[in-house]
Amino acid sequence: LTGKGLGSQAAAGESARGSLASVESTLEELEDVPALAGVHIKGLHGRMDTAEKNRVMTEFSAGRINLLVSTTVIEVGVNVPNATLMIIMDADRFGISGLHQLRGRIGRGSLPGTCLLVTKQPADGVSRERLAAVAATTDGFELSRVDLEQRREGDILGAAQSGKKSTLKLLRALTDAKLIERARQDAFGIIEADPTLAKHPDLARTIDRALDADREAFLGRG
Repeated sequence: LTGKGLGSQAAAGESARGSLASVESTLEELEDVPALAGVHIKGLHGRMDTAEKNRVMTEFSAGRINLLVSTTVIEVGVNVPNATLMIIMDADRFGISGLHQLRGRIGRGSLPGTCLLVTKQPADGVSRERLAAVAATTDGFELSRVDLEQRREGDILGAAQSGKKSTLKLLRALTDAKLIERARQDAFGIIEADPTLAKHPDLARTIDRALDADREAFLGRG
């Protein structure tokens, strides 16, 4: 699990910070591996111009490149059916959705894909839970549930969704889903009967305190 990835018959991850292996250094390491003698290895990263990236991907798709060392430029819009193996270095640097998207680049043809998540993090680290979840299932819905459970809901009235902060004080979106749905139905009932909340002044004041301009705009877009 690292930020930059390397892959065999396929490609891998990214992240250009700190001590994360760069595409260039990883290429140099692989070229010195005796077992890979004769294997055509190339690099792919976001600083390459579009024409060069397209050329590399065309050669990789055609099988003229056997092993591709790539940043997460490989994450979206890449379809190489013959790619069957991906190794993601520093996988702990990625979120659940990012890892799920990356491994979706392999095994798209008639052969199954294998994705290896490499990390130097301790066995009891929080990131290990994330990696174990990705390793346990390919079900996107289940992974979304685990991601929400680990990262919390963020600002449910706004766009901020980072870290473990949640604007829910007494509830959890997952464990209290039925109660939240009941409250939602009650809220619709109140608004239908009293659109201006004239008969519910305390509720109106509470809503005014909770909503600033940004949150109002965010909810309006929904």
